Amino acid sequence: MDAISIALIGDYDPQVTAHQAIPMALGQVAEHLDRPLTFRWLATNQIDANTALQDFDGFWCVPASPYKSEDGALRAIRFAREQQRPFLGTCGGFQHAVLEFSRNVLGWADAEHGETAPDSARAVLTPLTCSLEEAVDSIHLLRGSLIAKAYETSEIREGYRCRFGVNPQFERDLLNNQLQAVGHDSAGDLRAIELANHPFFVATLFQPERAALKGQMPPLVRAFIEACTEQSR
Repeated sequence: MDAISIALIGDYDPQVTAHQAIPMALGQVAEHLDRPLTFRWLATNQIDANTALQDFDGFWCVPASPYKSEDGALRAIRFAREQQRPFLGTCGGFQHAVLEFSRNVLGWADAEHGETAPDSARAVLTPLTCSLEEAVDSIHLLRGSLIAKAYETSEIREGYRCRFGVNPQFERDLLNNQLQAVGHDSAGDLRAIELANHPFFVATLFQPERAALKGQMPPLVRAFIEACTEQSR
């Protein structure tokens, strides 16, 4: 049985809580599924046209942005989207999935991330009205969505360490028939998205991987790896 191969898009930092949790979460899922799994950190400043992205069954764009190379992260996300490879984005991964879609699907060449280009006329990601750094909140999930199926419920509670989300000014145009809103917090703000016509493309502003630090297997990570298992067949 071949091992599932996962690319972790992001710049590894052992001090980042999510980076401590992600290998644990992947290990828990691999044990649960009784399936060998390997993962490799892909530093964003080392992702270019020569990177063998086709070698991976799935892609997880991880927290802790701004990344060393925005272009590197977007290149990997675009590959996962266009090549129908399972994709999970959490926190910074959510933000950059939105940015990649804005530029390469909607054609907004001037789309920017407000963290790195705060004065941009089209900052599709802007500071949240209330900071979600080290916060826990309830999330309402769209019934029938991939994420709701993963959690087997439409009401969850998850933790954050995040300061940026989708700019409300562009939210309506962003969320068309392809990019769908599937999770909102207790205030009604967007917290999870999915891409239609894709086997598995899910991004959350919260960090489901943190459950692994408490010894709990994250349902969304399990669903992601199950999708990667299908991809590898």
